[in-house]
Amino acid sequence: MDFQTLALPESGVSGIAADALIVVLPATGDLPSFGGVVDAALADALKGGDLERKAGKSVYLPRVAGVKAGRVVLAVSRDASAKAFKSAVASALAAVKSGPAKHVAVVGGDASAAHAEALAIAVGDAVYHYSKTKPSAAPAPALAKVSYAVPKSAAAAAKTGLGVGAAIVSGMDLARECANLPANYATPTYLGEQALAMVKTHGLEVEVLDRKACEKLGMGSFLSVARGSEEPPKFIVMQYKGGAKKDAPVVLVGKGITFDTGGISLKPGPEMDEMKFDMCGAASVLGTLRSVAELKLKVNLVGLIPTCDNMPSGKATKPGDVVTSMSGQTIEILNTDAEGRLILCDALTYAERFKPAAVVDIATLTGAIVIALGHHNSGLFSPDDALAADLLAASAAGLDPAWRMPLDDEYDDLLKSNFADMANIGGRAGGSITAAKFLQRYTSKFPWAHIDIAGTAHRSGAAKGATGRPVPLLTHFVMSRAK
Repeated sequence: MDFQTLALPESGVSGIAADALIVVLPATGDLPSFGGVVDAALADALKGGDLERKAGKSVYLPRVAGVKAGRVVLAVSRDASAKAFKSAVASALAAVKSGPAKHVAVVGGDASAAHAEALAIAVGDAVYHYSKTKPSAAPAPALAKVSYAVPKSAAAAAKTGLGVGAAIVSGMDLARECANLPANYATPTYLGEQALAMVKTHGLEVEVLDRKACEKLGMGSFLSVARGSEEPPKFIVMQYKGGAKKDAPVVLVGKGITFDTGGISLKPGPEMDEMKFDMCGAASVLGTLRSVAELKLKVNLVGLIPTCDNMPSGKATKPGDVVTSMSGQTIEILNTDAEGRLILCDALTYAERFKPAAVVDIATLTGAIVIALGHHNSGLFSPDDALAADLLAASAAGLDPAWRMPLDDEYDDLLKSNFADMANIGGRAGGSITAAKFLQRYTSKFPWAHIDIAGTAHRSGAAKGATGRPVPLLTHFVMSRAK
């Protein structure tokens, strides 16, 4: 996608050369002037009842006399925020993205960097098109160029915002594509190949460790999950070195269960197909590394992805088995469907070697977080107030909401085991919290946070598919650490 700024004509927007013109107007207050012809069309649409000044409302006007663009969409924004602007643009794009328009110009908002970034992400969401395993899919949207028409005084800020947005969209597209692929395509080996491809395309350093290497490292917890599958496990290490050599890196750890049957603790059949999305944490790490590399941020960033299938077989780990993690701590596996924490804990121990400034793990970890927060906020857990505040600020800046959850010591008692240092589950009550408490036992040597994206990484139903979240949150977090 080609994102550009465009000088806003003093005479009005009717002369902007584009296939379609999106005009965003506020729901309340005085209407801004967009120039005589467009102002007249807007007044007529409001008077005739074709458009209401209510958030989410829009109207499509083809062939408006005196307007150079062949199509005009008027869209109403709830308020002046970047979030509301993004929603209004998304509403307008729905009316034009399936048509022949190749170039769309957008007018409205406050022309800030935040609004420009929101515009880019709205476009990315609208035009993402999955067709890898669906030859019969409708053609991809024709839209190839988006211009944000802004005053000259705002051009520099808007250009910066579009650049950040374009990089985030690039990362989200990679995350969506990896997650949407079925599990017989997006295997652990495939994820390793996607990481290795970024050595040439984005200048990353990448190492993909096989089962033997993981055994040598003592990753008994990670490998216990992989036992039941014919697919070989991989442990992916990605490094972006944009900062000084002495700068401690940020480490992102992504859960990469490419398919989760639950193992011996088998899941119910309905909707099990959606367990291909259990590697969305890994996909978001791949996407964030791409975004950060494209932004050329002056920061050191490490991505760690433990990836495997969780399958039942004669070799699969059984409920009641005890395994030894890379840290030396033993784990009684009471439920093989609580496998994400088993692969993440060894990755967290591996992260120690980088002497990180901060470690953030990202995982579709628990159904309990969906019950707690639904599908809007990701769950954020951290014992470190400063790190949690940075991540919440990044979620706000990236329009990628998260909500901080508790990590009180009392929850830790639920993980007691008679036969190992800990159990891998703590019962139904507070399930997302006890999962985070399990991970916390492996994080004493660095500032740490955990983001549970089980409710936000993908959608079900008619809109089934990956969202690309939390790439915006993670990218803004890394940006905040860059020099």
